[in-house]
Amino acid sequence: MSETDPQDLANRYIAQWVVPDAAERRAAIEQLWAEDGTHFLQPPVEIREIAAGIGFDRTTLQAQGYDAFETRVARSHEKFVKEAGLTFRSRADAVRLHDLVKFSWETVSAGTGEVVGGGLEILVLDEDGRIRADYMFPGA
Repeated sequence: MSETDPQDLANRYIAQWVVPDAAERRAAIEQLWAEDGTHFLQPPVEIREIAAGIGFDRTTLQAQGYDAFETRVARSHEKFVKEAGLTFRSRADAVRLHDLVKFSWETVSAGTGEVVGGGLEILVLDEDGRIRADYMFPGA
């Protein structure tokens, strides 16, 4: 098992979401993620409520593999960083237990520095210290 520093990993993970250059984003993704890794997202409340209204008791969004991650990160960057003027930062609370890394992150107004949101991240690492599974809980 790799001796990956949890706070360094948290910082690099968050950085991938704010990189403006597509080639740099792809390189960050390939450095962080296992090739067959999976990103699981707990959807926003609105999506969960719509799903419940049509009979779904569980909703999970997911992306798997480099191409899917690249699309996910690029669209998030476009919507939140470029259009909404937000940025993200990890809190200094990353901890590691065997192959799990847990940390919190914040969504911050780039203009004012005000924290406007955040969430919880749980990463499962492979033997090389790359992300095999990512469980994202916005609003947690």
